[in-house]
Amino acid sequence: MKISTVLSYAGGFTEAADAVVEQERAGLDLVWVPEAYGFDSPSLIGYLAARTTTVELGTGILPVYTRTPTLVAMTAAGIDTLSGGRFHLGLGASGPQVIEGFHGVPFRAPIARTLDVIDVCHQVWARDEPLRFNGRQVTVPLPPDQGTGFGKPLKLLTHPLRPRIPIWVAALGDHNVEAAAASADGWLPMLFIPERAAAVWGDALARGVARRDPALSPLVVSAGGPLAIGDGPEVVAARETIRAHVALYAGGMGAKNKNFYNDVLRRAGFEEAAARIADLYLDGKKAEAAAAVPDEVVEGLTLCGPRSYVQERIAAYREAGVTHLQVQPVPTGDQRAVDLIALVKQLAS
Repeated sequence: MKISTVLSYAGGFTEAADAVVEQERAGLDLVWVPEAYGFDSPSLIGYLAARTTTVELGTGILPVYTRTPTLVAMTAAGIDTLSGGRFHLGLGASGPQVIEGFHGVPFRAPIARTLDVIDVCHQVWARDEPLRFNGRQVTVPLPPDQGTGFGKPLKLLTHPLRPRIPIWVAALGDHNVEAAAASADGWLPMLFIPERAAAVWGDALARGVARRDPALSPLVVSAGGPLAIGDGPEVVAARETIRAHVALYAGGMGAKNKNFYNDVLRRAGFEEAAARIADLYLDGKKAEAAAAVPDEVVEGLTLCGPRSYVQERIAAYREAGVTHLQVQPVPTGDQRAVDLIALVKQLAS
């Protein structure tokens, strides 16, 4: 099992990069760099690529609507070459609030758009011939009746370091997860409780794997949560860091009757709590919404406790199919984040 983390640069990006350099030495395998509606992820990854030598670098995630598919492919090829083949392309639809509200682009046919981006990337990286693509949502070159008529098929000018860069897809709904399991190299779920994952996504994953190209490697999965290791009460209390996060996504990332994250909680068996979280959050009662997150959810989404307990949680994630344990270190006492990365690397080996 590999160890990954999500870059947090709230305290400054240079400081966050310094931490990644330390964690790389401690055995960190992969760092995901988020974008959302903050700084663009590729720029930050370029800086990390120059500061590091072995840790793999992933976009977590690039929204499929905010760049043309060809630009996604060009960006991925550039970072992969710059980093010496350490890049992972994390893709996702994001949501209407960001795509339409911040980028001014219609949030339309997310599965079809994602599959088109994947297909275009593979064709661009392969450089077998000039790009001609007639997809579900994307057509390249642009048809003459939609532009000047002067567009012509082109091949990527430069040669990628690798003709196949790993593509991960963030997906939650049944159809999205099935498509990811069929077509992508990796899957990035959210609100992944190992003991409930099969009930939420098992059927969709099975359908997708059944359609998976035999030439692809087995699907890899990245999931996890806050990590604290020790015997004191402050270690168990570190689980509480997840409550506001769950409330934000299950309560605020969507409308009252359309929230993908809230749907995950419902399908995991927390229907009543999911409804209450949404009602409270949308009423502006964010603290109350966080308090309404069930303790079972909080424990299921975290790895906080004594060493033996964390080992049990790692085993549960492994049993649920997780290949890349994604941790957010929460140091206690005189611990440092890098100490926790080194210890969880040892426990997961």
